[in-house]
Amino acid sequence: MRLAINGIQLNVETYGVGSPLLLLHGFTGSAATWEPFFASWGRHFHLLAVDVIGHGRSDAPRDAARYDMDLAAADLVAVLDHFGYSRAHVLGYSMGGRLALTFAVRYPQRVQALLLEGSSPGLAAAAEREARFQRDDRLAASIERDGIEAFVDRWESLPLFRSQQRLPEAVRARLREQRLQNDVIGLAGSLRGMGTGAQRPLWEELPQLQMPLKCVVGALDDKFRLIAAEIAARVLGAEVEVVAEAGHTVHVEQPSIFDTIVLDFFREVEKK
Repeated sequence: MRLAINGIQLNVETYGVGSPLLLLHGFTGSAATWEPFFASWGRHFHLLAVDVIGHGRSDAPRDAARYDMDLAAADLVAVLDHFGYSRAHVLGYSMGGRLALTFAVRYPQRVQALLLEGSSPGLAAAAEREARFQRDDRLAASIERDGIEAFVDRWESLPLFRSQQRLPEAVRARLREQRLQNDVIGLAGSLRGMGTGAQRPLWEELPQLQMPLKCVVGALDDKFRLIAAEIAARVLGAEVEVVAEAGHTVHVEQPSIFDTIVLDFFREVEKK
């Protein structure tokens, strides 16, 4: 369903019954990212799978400032308010994990438990953020110039996704189709407004988090394994689970294991 949220329309796919579980996909994804898990998770939770601004069936404003992470986090508050929930469990992957972490830092009272998959609190060094912002801006310009298909070809060739080459052709085709369904304006705006270079880093705020937190990362994802360990070192009681034979997309490369991790984590929180 499309909801009027803070001046834009956000699409939210819902499924299941129980405590709310807010699902946030990565860059180039959509709510469809989580559909393979709906039947399993929906037996225990009311799933709210959001098409993050600029993705899927949600609006893609031309103004990159509207994609700011803090504004996107405020959108999530409005989503929960629409469904009458004071707080929810939150699961975010990659870009969606950065948004989930921003949401948890800005609105800790709205987050019951937090699971981050292959995600980051941003770049701590200003020079590094500026360099990344410039790269993201050039990438956004290339999307606008060359179109979505050329961009997806480039995106799928990144070393970050090398481990996906081992996946069955049908799985890779499904991922590609999801990526191609996105909008040029939305992806460019996301890079400029909520990319890693544009995001205000959250490292200093991590120690204030008090909700249960787990980081899930693939054993082949060296960069994000280190980041997950650094996050856990700053958040009291946080856990890291490293999944063998998986890279950046654990939910795609090891879906059965990921399914179990998610259910075990959030259901354990429910028991407390």
